[in-house]
Amino acid sequence: MSIKKNKARSPEILSLRIIGGRWRSRKIAFAEAPGLRPTGERIRETLFNWLAPRINGANCLDLYAGSGILGLEALSRGAASCTALDNNPATIGQLQANGDLLNAKLSIININCMSFLTNHKDIVRFDIVFIDPPFAEDLHTKSCLLLEQNGWLADKALIYCELPSDDRCFVAPPNWQLQKDKIAGGVRYMLYTRFESTV
Repeated sequence: MSIKKNKARSPEILSLRIIGGRWRSRKIAFAEAPGLRPTGERIRETLFNWLAPRINGANCLDLYAGSGILGLEALSRGAASCTALDNNPATIGQLQANGDLLNAKLSIININCMSFLTNHKDIVRFDIVFIDPPFAEDLHTKSCLLLEQNGWLADKALIYCELPSDDRCFVAPPNWQLQKDKIAGGVRYMLYTRFESTV
């Protein structure tokens, strides 16, 4: 009698809509992954209204990129470039396919975000950063600290953070000034401006 081996299930492919800019209404595919929660359209609309005065020509960093929707939305609306980081193979593959499909100026790096922020220094400094890690992993405060400590941010950089609405642990670096702070459903989303530290 033969025994059938259970095959690992391939991740389901889902889709999202870009809501503004040159790729408005284009749908992008993304692979489901543990902890992946793409930012919804309502929150994205609010976020990119906040970013509108600064998005054109911006150099963006999308940490924990997942579906890649934040970086692609930024590029659609006039950002000059976006570096997207993730370490899930299915996610990375779909991100690359979306970047190719749109001919987007999207640099995709398959790496653990904390390792990147800790060990990879470059001359580039980012104007806008998106921080939306899996909620269960408590990475917000650590990610923000490494961004600040290791020189990844331009002066007056904008940093977007998305976290659980009941989170009471998140602490931003002291030289970051909170500009916007809203809650929608179970999500709290905030925008900071970074100023050069005087310490």
